[in-house]
Amino acid sequence: MPASATKALRVAVLADSDTRWKWGALTATRVCPGDTEIHLDGYLLRGRATPTARQLEEVGVSADSLREVTAVEFLRAMAGARGEDSYDVLVLALVGGGVQAMLHGLGRVWQDGAERPVVVTGYVGVVYEKLADGLLLRHGADLVLANSRQDAERFRAVYEGVGADAAAVTEVALPFLGGAAYAGEPEGDRPYTVVFAAQPSVPDSRKDRTYLLERLIRHARLHPEREVLLKLRSKPGEHTTHIEELPYQKLVQRADPPPNFRLVYGHMGEVLDRTDLLVTVSSTAALESLHRRIPTVVLSDLGVREALGNHHFVGSGCLASWDQLDAGHRPAPDPEWVARQGVAADGGYETAFDEARGRIAALLARPGGLPPLAPYYTPVTAPGYLPGILARHHLAADGTPLPGAPAADRAPGPVRQVVRRAARGAYRHGVQRVAPVIRRMGEL
Repeated sequence: MPASATKALRVAVLADSDTRWKWGALTATRVCPGDTEIHLDGYLLRGRATPTARQLEEVGVSADSLREVTAVEFLRAMAGARGEDSYDVLVLALVGGGVQAMLHGLGRVWQDGAERPVVVTGYVGVVYEKLADGLLLRHGADLVLANSRQDAERFRAVYEGVGADAAAVTEVALPFLGGAAYAGEPEGDRPYTVVFAAQPSVPDSRKDRTYLLERLIRHARLHPEREVLLKLRSKPGEHTTHIEELPYQKLVQRADPPPNFRLVYGHMGEVLDRTDLLVTVSSTAALESLHRRIPTVVLSDLGVREALGNHHFVGSGCLASWDQLDAGHRPAPDPEWVARQGVAADGGYETAFDEARGRIAALLARPGGLPPLAPYYTPVTAPGYLPGILARHHLAADGTPLPGAPAADRAPGPVRQVVRRAARGAYRHGVQRVAPVIRRMGEL
């Protein structure tokens, strides 16, 4: 009998960045069956994007416990989670390689036939690149969540196309959609507010990022009656899911913005509460905005290209340029396109997770427990690829820890914690300061 039959549903979330922690924790609360009380334990996978305390606070998702771990430490924690401490659901909110490594490591941990949790994984937002690669690295989880009808169809096609079982694909929606619907342009003292949702790695060149910043500042100058906000994901030195080599905070230091232009941080939902026009290149914030029926623009200034991710919005009706926006143009979203993206702007969002809830409930009640995890990639199907994926997380091809893997039999002491913080700081300094200089020297 699953633990959930006698007590609160116990859920673990393993995440490797602030945005994936947000997705994983919110997904856990959305997909757990019925009105079940949930005990949520969070695990943050140690790496370049391990979120800071400020980032975790900004995400605004709490947990009953939260600690930082290596992959090997996490696997040992799962091996020890037996009896009253066993988990009912495990959400892997990681990059594809991390998911694959954990699936093989967990398969070894649970190979003795002990009861195991339902394993859930998916994507934090729009899937516009590395579709086959990312999907096959996630294969083997009990549920692979698709954030829209369109994604569900694409996911199944990839799995079936390589002869992998596609039964795990489950259609849901992005778990962080919500908030009050847009009430229209402001009246009274509140100014009309334009928000540009920045992305850490799109675009990635100084020229393109400087161009976008200059156009945003120009819009502020053309419309002094408006409030123009540059919504940033992280502060310099912090990392999110993607590396940011050229933070807008540094670029804006060389500009001379007008008084109605400001940089803002904080929870995206709170920023959208006061947004009258959301502008972005390809951020998932566009879907949050469309869900609330806020006028939303996906920029075409730099082209509509796969490298930018804005090609995902072809057919949305939201593509426009800064010249058009400066002149007062407001795109109207295509209702059919919006519906296929899991946005549910006209209702239905609360039922978007029903299928996932039902499947998890059925798996928890499955007689005899759950079958062993069975990823598509094995030492037989991918002998030249899988070992490298696992080795990045200090695991051998059979899922066992490699010799010299980080110790996992005790919590890190003060000295180890200081060394880890220093190492992350050095890495980030190298990415944001040293690497760009080396690249510029190479262009001379």
